[in-house]
Amino acid sequence: MTADVTPTYADAIAELDVILDQLESGDADIDALAAQVGRAAELVRLCRDRLDGARTEVTRIVTELDGNVADPANEPEGTTDGDRSS
Repeated sequence: MTADVTPTYADAIAELDVILDQLESGDADIDALAAQVGRAAELVRLCRDRLDGARTEVTRIVTELDGNVADPANEPEGTTDGDRSS
C-alpha cells in the first residue's frame, strides 16, 4: 500500500492484520519495527476516523427517520395514529 493512496477500511484492517501477524510471529525485521508500528498507528487512526464518521452518519439518519415518524406533518392527510393498521 502506498502512502499516497488512502486505503479503504477493509484494506486498512487487512494491512493491520499483516503487521500484527509479523509482530506476533517474531518475523518482523528489527530495523523495520519502528516503521511498522508507526504505520499500524496511522491505520488505527484511519479506522477510528472511518468508524466515527459512519457512527455520525448512522445517528443522523436514524434521528432524521425518528423525526419524520414523530412529526404529524409528515402523516398523509386524513390519517391519525388510530387510523394505522400496521
